[in-house]
Amino acid sequence: MTTAVSLPNAASEHSERGHAPLDDNFVPQFKQLRRAYGFDEVAIVPGDVTINPELVEMGLQIGPHSFTIPFVASAMDAVVDPTFAVAMHRAGGLAVLNLEGVWTKYDDPRPMLEEMASASRNEATAILQNAYQAPMRDDLIAKRIREIKDGGAIAAVSVTPMQTKRLAPLIQDSGADILVVQSTVTTARHESNSIEGLRFDKLFKNIRIPVVVGNTVGFKATVEIMRTGVAAVLVGVGPGAACTSREVLGIGVPQVTATIECAAARDYYYKESGRYVPIITDGGIRTGGDVCKCIASGSDGVMMGSPFAGTIEAPGRGYHWGMATPHANLPRGTRVQVGVNTTLQKLLYGPTSRTDGTENLVGALRTAMGMCGAHNVREFQQAEMIIAPSIKTEGKIYQFAQAGE
Repeated sequence: MTTAVSLPNAASEHSERGHAPLDDNFVPQFKQLRRAYGFDEVAIVPGDVTINPELVEMGLQIGPHSFTIPFVASAMDAVVDPTFAVAMHRAGGLAVLNLEGVWTKYDDPRPMLEEMASASRNEATAILQNAYQAPMRDDLIAKRIREIKDGGAIAAVSVTPMQTKRLAPLIQDSGADILVVQSTVTTARHESNSIEGLRFDKLFKNIRIPVVVGNTVGFKATVEIMRTGVAAVLVGVGPGAACTSREVLGIGVPQVTATIECAAARDYYYKESGRYVPIITDGGIRTGGDVCKCIASGSDGVMMGSPFAGTIEAPGRGYHWGMATPHANLPRGTRVQVGVNTTLQKLLYGPTSRTDGTENLVGALRTAMGMCGAHNVREFQQAEMIIAPSIKTEGKIYQFAQAGE
């Protein structure tokens, strides 16, 4: 049985308390939400002209450094060590070494990596938190950079904004070619309790090497960062397989929308200044299709972690964790098992017998560019895209049936 409750007359109640009654014509202002899109919700439309894949060019330029493929390996300890950085360079791409990780805390971090690989899921984060308490050593920073350079590779290294002012001169003097300043969210304007936080415009007066900054997801913040003089911008907040920022903080923008907004910022800044600052979509990229959608959305390159962590060349023994996983007070990542299931050569160039798009990523990008008639990355950025929530399910009933067997 439903019981009716009689309430006092609202108008007289408010009148007695001194409040005017609500106007029947009053329209409240609710927060408006705009739609954002991830990889699985969009598709690339083929072009009116097609070209052979071998005719396309897909280089990436960061400052004075040119790369034949637009692929960057993430600055994560389970992905990049000096040996992997050299291998990635020989493959035509770039790998970034995390200077605040185990490679600059321990002479030989292999025992720690073995411990991580053998730890249970419940133990993993605590082990990382303990291991990362060790201080960074300046001598190891110089040594790791030298190991990459001795292998003939371009040395790209990553630090957080908090460590940049102190470490930037040492990094440059040690021979690094590219400095990546990376945090979960980066802006040109930042408030803190320090007398003066990191100012990129002042940083660039003291060092000569190109600086890549990330991560951003919005138009205005990206334009403001580019105006400081950065060499490239990383795009993406929270999409990585090992990142839990979206769960812990509730912050993030799906990568297709984030890339489109930051590409618009890049083009706006180019018209404003005449200086082209590439953007690199960072995180959540698993397949060749994801790579292609990043570039078609406007990106100049992609940064990936998990796919590289699964190669035999990676140091993580088939495991992978984010940069914020070892945070002492608020971990924003987790250790994930990706397995050792491919080689760097097969991941990037094939040949492959996999049908899920997780190998021969360069071949996938070449093929998609050819189908859209794009001779280079800039032309592929102009490819038409559509909202297509059924792009991965339409007509695929037999695939789903087989997957459930």
